[in-house]
Amino acid sequence: MSTPSLTSLYQVDECPDLYVDACVCDEQRNLVFLSAWGRDTALQEFLARLTLGSAENGLDQFHIVMDGRSLPVFPNVDLLEKRTTRQFRGTLFGSLLHLWLFDRRCAQPDRANHFAYALLEEGQAPRQRLWPLVTETCPLPLLQHWREPVLDVLTHHDMLQPLPGALGSITAWRLSLQLDVLEPALGELIRRGQLTTDAQA
Repeated sequence: MSTPSLTSLYQVDECPDLYVDACVCDEQRNLVFLSAWGRDTALQEFLARLTLGSAENGLDQFHIVMDGRSLPVFPNVDLLEKRTTRQFRGTLFGSLLHLWLFDRRCAQPDRANHFAYALLEEGQAPRQRLWPLVTETCPLPLLQHWREPVLDVLTHHDMLQPLPGALGSITAWRLSLQLDVLEPALGELIRRGQLTTDAQA
């Protein structure tokens, strides 16, 4: 990930020493992905307060301050994984750390429930990036040259949707397969000859 510019940093209301350069939530403002910067003590305090939840001084939600607005974020710590890396050693503020906090289904599909998230940088072609995730998550056999018609079915039935309201230079998609809808839809395309075993058809 690239180093953020100063203009792209947003403060966390409950942890003023923590700054966010990217965040993605779902429609209910549940946290899907967070990229934040701060000193080690600020990051450790933030993570500790998340584990406390609604207990004393804990956080069952936090707010990102953006253009005078306060955007709520609801982290489900049972679903979240974290990665940290040390950046900018020896600055006036000490060493800065970079924290990524994300729903584990961003890294590994939930194959049992046919559910996954995809994180894309701005400018990436979504269909090309999303297709491997679809084939990895879907238990039905999908041929590579079926990509466009299958993705059309998924988007038409809202099984593949972009998440709204992402901050920073990142977009996120949610894949939520409904096999009772997908299987007959693919069967119909096969009967019509729109899905064939011949890649040149």
